[in-house]
Amino acid sequence: MKLFLPLLSIVILLSKQLTAQPINQQKGEPFEGIDQSWQNGGDRRDSSVFKNLKYFTPSILLDVNYTYSFNNPNDNTVVGSTALARNNEVELSALHFGGDISYEGARARFMTQFGTRSVVVPRNDGSPYRGQYQLANVYRYLSEAYAGYHFNKWYGINIDAGMFMSYLGLNSYYQPENWEYQASFTSDNTPWFFNGLRVQLYPTKHLKIEPWIINGWQSYGKFNSMPGFGGNITWIPGDNFKILTNDYYGTDVGGLPQRKRFHSDNSILVRYFNRPESKGISRAAFSLTGDFGFEKGGGVNGFKNGDSIEGTAQYFTSIMFYNRIWFHNNKLAWTFGGGYMTNPGRYLVLYPTGQASPLPNPNNPTQTEGAFPFSANPGDKFSGWDTSTNLDWMPNQSITFRIEFVHRESSVPYFSGPGGVTSQTGFSTIPLDPNWRPDLVKSENRVIVAILFRI
Repeated sequence: MKLFLPLLSIVILLSKQLTAQPINQQKGEPFEGIDQSWQNGGDRRDSSVFKNLKYFTPSILLDVNYTYSFNNPNDNTVVGSTALARNNEVELSALHFGGDISYEGARARFMTQFGTRSVVVPRNDGSPYRGQYQLANVYRYLSEAYAGYHFNKWYGINIDAGMFMSYLGLNSYYQPENWEYQASFTSDNTPWFFNGLRVQLYPTKHLKIEPWIINGWQSYGKFNSMPGFGGNITWIPGDNFKILTNDYYGTDVGGLPQRKRFHSDNSILVRYFNRPESKGISRAAFSLTGDFGFEKGGGVNGFKNGDSIEGTAQYFTSIMFYNRIWFHNNKLAWTFGGGYMTNPGRYLVLYPTGQASPLPNPNNPTQTEGAFPFSANPGDKFSGWDTSTNLDWMPNQSITFRIEFVHRESSVPYFSGPGGVTSQTGFSTIPLDPNWRPDLVKSENRVIVAILFRI
């Protein structure tokens, strides 16, 4: 609270100063005229079909997939993914609808979410165990919902509060914006959303500076007494280059306020070929993302092992790279890439689902519940790598047909094997055989077929 109040005072003073300025001082729109339709994690449309509506611009997204795991688990459960939930079934992963509202500077955005992602994404948030009101159920059908005010200063200043998208890990939460379907470990193990307050500053056409005061690391509630702090800086000097950094600091282990987390996420995107009229290769680009971070205090010691008081090393490092080549007037595209991560202490690893560990343990936030919990204790090792390739057919800017092959490996048994993670039969209603154990394996191969719609 001592840190929160001064920051809130700054926001109030800033708003008072800005409202005293003439309303016509905005120089232009941020990133105006810059082609961002090729960027990984961004909207590939050049405009909305609803752009002529005065106060409300609707948005509808639909994500349907089918994935086949060569491990063929008996319960059809996908482990270690926020994009997928069910093997060997047609799955409605996400239906989003909502849009943007603006009126004389007042602004708001809301996007609902229905489908398996409304259950998959919140599952590792332990903050709802603090207090009452079932926060995971209250918020799970919203992907974004915030309100704020736009000031006509520089190239725009926005002050928003509510639930908004995270930029950590480069990939967008909305699959139609991504080059690949199954995100690499860097993206899948970093936040998809934040709850709190943000200020977006556009001092020039090419630069965004965005500080945050948030509840915590992909958390609906707050784990301890201190909120999380962070921010984003994005620089887009022209059509062919983008660089950004996101940084975060907070306390995100319930009951351990002395344990602090720092995380830095950094990406560069380059379009190195562009000939949109070509029937052959029409453009080509790559994205490179590198993350590092650590937790320190409360029995863990960042990047190095300490003594019995300082504790063991607990950190996160990762990298991912993707290259994308478009063909035939940008109607077809081929993407290949992958990544690597290591996370001693497993504090960012997605917990396996099912009987192995369906929920965080409310009595021990560093461990998971279930008959056979997946441990996340200081000193527990985890590293993994993945590679994927896909082909996209995009007959227009609103729909993508994708087929993708993914290979993932981990240093410990983690992915669902033939025996699944639910029971000896795969059904959750069957009493467990006392000799049964979740069948976790160190690797998986899968094929994903998806239809991605956006208007």
